[in-house]
Amino acid sequence: MVKDSNPIPRRGLLVGNYCHDIIHHDGLVVAETLGGAASFISAVLDSLSLPFHTVSKVGSEFAYASLTSNHPPLVVPTSPTTLFHAHFGSAHPDRTLNRARACEPIRPTDLPGEARFGFGMAVGVGGEILPETLEKMLDICDQVFVDVQGLIRTFDAADGRVRLVGLKESGFFHLLPRIRFLKASADEASFIDLEEVRRWCCVVVTHGKDGCEVFCKDGAFRAKPFEADQIDPTGAGDCFLGGFTAGIVRGLAVPDAALLGNFFGSLAVAQVGLPKLNLSLFQMVKDELHKRKMQDFPGLERRDERPGFRNPPDQDQFYASLVAAKAIIMCQIQASGWNLLSSPKVLEQNNVKARLPLNSVHEGSIPSIDGKP
Repeated sequence: MVKDSNPIPRRGLLVGNYCHDIIHHDGLVVAETLGGAASFISAVLDSLSLPFHTVSKVGSEFAYASLTSNHPPLVVPTSPTTLFHAHFGSAHPDRTLNRARACEPIRPTDLPGEARFGFGMAVGVGGEILPETLEKMLDICDQVFVDVQGLIRTFDAADGRVRLVGLKESGFFHLLPRIRFLKASADEASFIDLEEVRRWCCVVVTHGKDGCEVFCKDGAFRAKPFEADQIDPTGAGDCFLGGFTAGIVRGLAVPDAALLGNFFGSLAVAQVGLPKLNLSLFQMVKDELHKRKMQDFPGLERRDERPGFRNPPDQDQFYASLVAAKAIIMCQIQASGWNLLSSPKVLEQNNVKARLPLNSVHEGSIPSIDGKP
């Protein structure tokens, strides 16, 4: 086993609200879970032993204090926890989202006042990232990774259905030259004017089972996907961004970091809700990252330069190592029943009975927008 004797990367700043997620599959409520990009990304960063500080807001009825005890949120007694209903299955192959309630936004004054951070991640899901908040993150973080969903989402006043607006109309466009990486799904990419945005910052576009593409001013490339049996698509893009960011922060070349992002995205879709990432199993992944970082890749990017796109040596070997690690991790996931489509209570509808481990979900029903379960 390779021991990482290098200094731990400087602490990161993760900004985005935790949520209550109610997951529907073909009309059935299959899980009530902790949600929000910050929760998924926290799991990835923790699995790779990256230190970070979280700024997240919830209401006093927040149901998952025990699951977020290592990165506790700010509790706002006068505001509810953000609540989403996620629908997927045969009728919703791409998943649809409705925001039932929203916690108050994260303001610049909520961020640490005097601290300086090695990296920042702006990962809003429910409209909680404000332009002035992102601007302060850019002031206090050496490099900032942004999920565009937090910048361009709007919500239907009647039913909370998530809709998208153009990035130029969002109030964030002027900040692009200061952002290092902007992550977007394939659907979101059509709202950002990719050819223009890539002149200002590096854009990472995820394509689900087809992997991802990375675009910058002077180049582009596609990173290979990892095979996955999709159980629940919730959080796949968040886990991708967590893995990609961790790769960059730990010194990987951009193509290697993109592979690491695909790796974590494929793990996310194989489980219901927040993925279980066994820390001992991820030691093998950390060992592989250390070996990649230790190699000398002349001509690849430095932190103060735009990323380069020449594939590092032996990238196929790195990919194969991640495939092997994933096979071992998936064996534990399947043996533990963490990939079951199920609920904390027994449901009987259309002859379906389902049950989820109670340590991964809220044991009681979470009220919806009208106050009913």
